[in-house]
Amino acid sequence: MGALVIRGIRNFNVENRAEREISKIKPSLAPRHPSTSNLLQEQISHYPEIKGEIARKDDKLLSFLKDVYVDSKDPVSSLQVKAAETCQEPKEFRLPKGHQFDMINMKSIPKGKISVVEALTLLNNHKLYPETWTAEKIVQEYQLEKKDVNSLLKYFVTFEVKIFTPEDKKAIQSK
Repeated sequence: MGALVIRGIRNFNVENRAEREISKIKPSLAPRHPSTSNLLQEQISHYPEIKGEIARKDDKLLSFLKDVYVDSKDPVSSLQVKAAETCQEPKEFRLPKGHQFDMINMKSIPKGKISVVEALTLLNNHKLYPETWTAEKIVQEYQLEKKDVNSLLKYFVTFEVKIFTPEDKKAIQSK
C-alpha cells in the first residue's frame, strides 16, 4: 500500500516539473579567481586579436572532427564470461609437507604457495641449519619461486624466546 502512495507522489505533475527543469537557464562558467581575471584582462588589452582567436571556429579542426569514425562492439554478455570461468585449466596441487601438526582442513596446496605451518617450519629450519636449508633447497622442496624464497628469508624471522640467567640479569643495566 505504501508503494502506491509513494509512486503517486513521485509521478505527480512529472511533465510540468520536467519542462521546468529543461527550460531553466543553463549554468554559466565558474567564476575565475580575481588575480586570474586581472591577468586575462591585461593580456586581452595588450593583444586584442586573442579574443577573436578564442571565438573563431577553425575549419581545419572541424573537418578533422568530422573524419573521426567510432566503431564499437557490444560488451561480452555475463553468461559467456561465466562459461569461460568454468572452463579453467586445473591448477597443480601438492600435498603438505610434514603431518606432525593437525591439518584437518588442509587437503592440498597450490604449487607456488605454502601454508603458515610450512612457512614457520622452513624459516626455523633455515635459522637452525642455514648451510643445509639454503634458498635453493627450499625452492626445490616446496616448489616456490627463488625471489619469493629470498624475500621470505630476508624479511621474516621466527619468534625466539631468550631466557636470561640471574647472572645475565645483573649484567644488564636498567636505564
